[in-house]
Amino acid sequence: MEIRIRYFGMVAEKTGCNLEQFNIDNGCVTDLLALVIDKHPKLETTDFSVAQDKIIVDDTMKLNGKEIALLPPFSGG
Repeated sequence: MEIRIRYFGMVAEKTGCNLEQFNIDNGCVTDLLALVIDKHPKLETTDFSVAQDKIIVDDTMKLNGKEIALLPPFSGG
């Protein structure tokens, strides 16, 4: 399946792009992150959250074939 990944903030700075697409067989977020980090090794030491279809998810969430966003740490007030 084709997954669109959007990068934001310092995550985008470290990848050098805002958007990429990856092809992956059925899997979970961890499987996709392994592909992303293999392509962008700087992300291995970067803190970020993962959102699938605009909802923050953990690494064990099954991919649903739509959109993933890698979000830098943020704080609110």
